[in-house]
Amino acid sequence: MTVRLRPHHLLCVLTYAGKGYSPAFTANMTAIAGRLAGGEDVEVVAGPDDVCAPLLSDPQPHCHRASVSERDRAAIDDLGRVLALPVRLGGRLRLDATWLGRLRAAFAAGHVRSACHECEWDALCTAIAQDGFAHTVLAARAREA
Repeated sequence: MTVRLRPHHLLCVLTYAGKGYSPAFTANMTAIAGRLAGGEDVEVVAGPDDVCAPLLSDPQPHCHRASVSERDRAAIDDLGRVLALPVRLGGRLRLDATWLGRLRAAFAAGHVRSACHECEWDALCTAIAQDGFAHTVLAARAREA
């Protein structure tokens, strides 16, 4: 199977530590991080993705806001630069140990944080990166595998 992620969610999954907008969102994101740790591919998509699914029933889901689309534009540029390959909508990639390490180092150094501007989770993600991503679900699932 393949996990469908919008570009900025490729960054979010790096620091995801079991906190989220709602219990349904948290359960879904935990499952997605587990699938990624298990080696599933990522398909880069525009607009709402597998992470957004529990939020789409909200009266005005933030997934459709212009600010979220702007985060995606910023993230896709940053990701391509760090991974040294074109990251494009419809493209596929796998977060193997090498790419995950590169992304985490770039995130911790602030090189892929353009999409994080004005995000409500920015301070939490910064703290997680400063702690070496040790308590992230993706890291925990990778250790279990």
